[in-house]
Amino acid sequence: MGYSLPQREARAIHTNFYLYYFFVFFGFGSLFPLLSVYLNDVMGLSGSQIGTIMSISPVIMILVQPLWGVLSDLTQKPTYLLTIALIFTAFFGLIFSYVNSYSWIIVIAILLAITQSALIPLSDSIAMNYVQKTKAQYGSIRLWGAVGFAVSVLIVGWLSDLTNLSIIFYGFSITLLIACLFAWKLPKENQSLKVSLKDGLRELSNVPRYFIFLFVAFLVLGPILANNIYFGILITEVGGGLTGIGIAFLLAAGSEAPFMKLASQMISKMGIMKIIIFATIVSALRWFLYFIEPPLSVIYISTIAQGISVGLFIPGAIQYVRDIAPKKVGATAISLYSAIGNGLGNWFCTFVGGLIMEEYTVMHVYLFFGCLSTIAIPVLIWFHFSKNG
Repeated sequence: MGYSLPQREARAIHTNFYLYYFFVFFGFGSLFPLLSVYLNDVMGLSGSQIGTIMSISPVIMILVQPLWGVLSDLTQKPTYLLTIALIFTAFFGLIFSYVNSYSWIIVIAILLAITQSALIPLSDSIAMNYVQKTKAQYGSIRLWGAVGFAVSVLIVGWLSDLTNLSIIFYGFSITLLIACLFAWKLPKENQSLKVSLKDGLRELSNVPRYFIFLFVAFLVLGPILANNIYFGILITEVGGGLTGIGIAFLLAAGSEAPFMKLASQMISKMGIMKIIIFATIVSALRWFLYFIEPPLSVIYISTIAQGISVGLFIPGAIQYVRDIAPKKVGATAISLYSAIGNGLGNWFCTFVGGLIMEEYTVMHVYLFFGCLSTIAIPVLIWFHFSKNG
């Protein structure tokens, strides 16, 4: 059952959530879209070295995120843990700008990934707990993350053009420290949900369709997330420059919010599997388009495909997982889906993409992404036409 807060108190809590997500994702947008460009242009690393560094975060996410969740359950103080993680993440981000050797970059990237992997799960857990208790809208809270990311890639890209690429680390660290001020004021209560992974897997083993869909998530989400690493390099290859990278990411990230708002209505009208298939086809076509090295103007126009693929696939996929999984293991089903798509798929595409880029070009990386996403399409079509699709 939800409860109502006094309007003034509710407004204050919502504002804290909005500003927290805005500044955290502003920090992410400051660093990650341009980090591969920094490693390539400033540090002079090879494609395989860049792929290795950029694939560290998703691997750490798979291994460390559950530990942060356990620690949150044990301490019952997620806001304290979140604030500590923000401070250390800001610190490691700043240190990143001072290391010059490949081996030390690996070390700092690991430390950064360990603390950074706590930020979104802990904050989403706090937000979801608040939403469930008050019947607030989670989408209206998380939307500010997309806004922060979109604004930051434009501003920091422009500033990098005026100064130098090292500014991405300062933008990252400063905005995360600002986010600490709002993280500390988020609701303190924690809702501990005890889920046995072993029991959950036993229940899910009765739903083979679920595990097939995990394979689909690997094929579709992997390229979508790895694109954040290679998109900046693609823009520079076609003459976009750092400001061009900012504009492209602004358009891409900015297009997600409208489709996320429309997702539930479209799913109700067209059916969940049709929406997922549509989003997957659009995503695959986008990757194949980038393989043929289109003009910068065409790439800018094509960024609306990110709104469709991310804004429709992610809400549709989470709802599909929730629908086909037994209710009592819904949390386990969603966490495994996230680990496979956001973690394993992201790591695989980022790492292999680095190897491909070193041997060929960044355009061939997108050919690889397009082929992966295409493999998922017949599987989804089979889901749609089969009895329980």
